Order: sequence, then C-alpha cells, then structure tokens
Amino acid sequence: MQTFAFSHIALSVKDVNQSVAFYQKVFQLKEIQNTASNSKTRWLQLTENTQLHLIPRPNAEIKTNKAVHFALATTGFNAFVNHLETLNIEYSDWKDTPNKDYIRDDGIKQIYFQDPNGYWIEVNNDV
Repeated sequence: MQTFAFSHIALSVKDVNQSVAFYQKVFQLKEIQNTASNSKTRWLQLTENTQLHLIPRPNAEIKTNKAVHFALATTGFNAFVNHLETLNIEYSDWKDTPNKDYIRDDGIKQIYFQDPNGYWIEVNNDV
C-alpha cells in the first residue's frame, strides 16, 4: 500500500496581499518562493514539509461554512487565544458561542475563526 504525506492547502483569495498579511500576522508564517510558476500565487510555510498556497481570484465567489475548515494544532493554545484577542479577531466554539473555546469529548480544546475571505480555521491543542 502506498503512503502519503500532506503537502499543502490551497485557497482562492480575493486580495492575495491582504491574505498574506493576515496569515503572517496571526500565525507568523514565513513567505517562501513559489517554485511552481511565475503566477501571483504566494506560498507560506506551515511546517518544514507543508505549505499554504494563496491563489488570487479577485472575482471568485467564495462560499464556505464551518464544517469546511482546516485545523492547526499548537502546544501554546491559551497563548494563541490571547494573541487573537490582542489582534481583535473574533473566535467561537463549534456552536458559535462568541469568544469561547470548546472541549471535545476526547479532551481536545478548540476554537474557530475566519480569515478575510471567510475560510474557517480551527486551532486546537491536539499535539
């Protein structure tokens, strides 16, 4: 059986500069070279082997809901929540309770918030 490794997440975004600024401000992601093409798509480093690709689509209609999200885990969960509060970024639990985390049945703590394009991001302490 073949094995797979997660490579990247690609998101269509209205304003690529605004999106890059958001992800750098919130997650302190480093921008890396787009080695695939000379397009205006910008790449950010998530981990040593994973990336976030932000593809400019200024005229695209972006539709999403909370069930369609990506999740990032951190050992500094509480510090990250404080960071969001400092940045005045609203977050909620799964049930949409503002400024509240959610503890899953397995004990993992999580929050949800949206980027400038409406994409949902989960941050949890599942590390």
